[in-house]
Amino acid sequence: MSLPATTREYRLTTADGTHDINIQEASIRAPNSFEVLVKVHAVSLQYRDLLVSRNNYPLGQIPHVVPCSDMAGEVVSVGDEVKGWSVGDRVCANFSVDHVHGPLTDELKRTFLGGGIDGVLTEYKVLPAHCLVRIPDHLSYEEASTLPCAALTAYNALLGPVPIKGGDTVLVQGTGGVSIFALQFAVASGATVIATSSSDVKLKLAAELGATHLVNYRKTPDWETEVLRVTGGKGVNHIVEVGGPGTLAKSAKCIAYAGWIHAIGHVTEDGDVSSVPMHLLARTAFMRGLIVGPRTQFENMNRLISATKIEPIIDRVFSFEEARAAYGYLESQKHVGKIVIKVSKD
Repeated sequence: MSLPATTREYRLTTADGTHDINIQEASIRAPNSFEVLVKVHAVSLQYRDLLVSRNNYPLGQIPHVVPCSDMAGEVVSVGDEVKGWSVGDRVCANFSVDHVHGPLTDELKRTFLGGGIDGVLTEYKVLPAHCLVRIPDHLSYEEASTLPCAALTAYNALLGPVPIKGGDTVLVQGTGGVSIFALQFAVASGATVIATSSSDVKLKLAAELGATHLVNYRKTPDWETEVLRVTGGKGVNHIVEVGGPGTLAKSAKCIAYAGWIHAIGHVTEDGDVSSVPMHLLARTAFMRGLIVGPRTQFENMNRLISATKIEPIIDRVFSFEEARAAYGYLESQKHVGKIVIKVSKD
């Protein structure tokens, strides 16, 4: 198989919004001794990608970056010192290419794909071999592309330092990628799930995936009171907190004694969080921030996915040429689960 000399890739010309994602041709360098060349088959989008497109990503981004962090592809060339990988292997890359194990650091943040370094919205990508994980056999490339950020974030929240147990209660906010994966991991672990959403249609899907209690927060603005009611006043053991300032105080009001709030997003912009410290104190509860996870945790997650045959929920698949439309659909917030861009036609 002859290797390509060029690749089509998207770049943010001015980082002025989703309209600024432009396709161009670039040369492909040969992988060095410890790198591989991957043919990208599919890429999935995150809320983070909207922030990067507007130059609003709080953790920093390089100018004219190739966007997106989440891909699944096929190894097509291997450096001469690479061990354990062969041409034809199906792989994902970790969100932070140098975060192999242990806690995150400032140095590791600078290796976030699609932010600190060029991302994966390209036909071919050279990657360090140490960032790769194998795709579970039962997943397609499109399904596997949803794993690096959304799935691993959910896994880190619920099965990280203090893993959920059978019989625990978990609250997931909304039906975006992280929340849906959190629901699936919680159900697979024997926990009871409470799901919130502004849409009864989306809540119906949450129920089909195993959520026991459903709360429409437009119809029930004081959803934290309803959460306490359905838990008999005990509250929930784990909350996957994606809202940020607008939901954090409500989460703190319905956390269980010694429960965990996992702060992973800030979809809402406004809210009074001044009461949060006292609510946490009163419930002797914990709050932790997290940003995705290391490669070793990704490998652990894939073992769970393989053992339980979890299948990612994909709302819609766009072609590589429709990347701008995919971003627009993400911005509309009409989706449930993940939005995927199919890069390769074969």
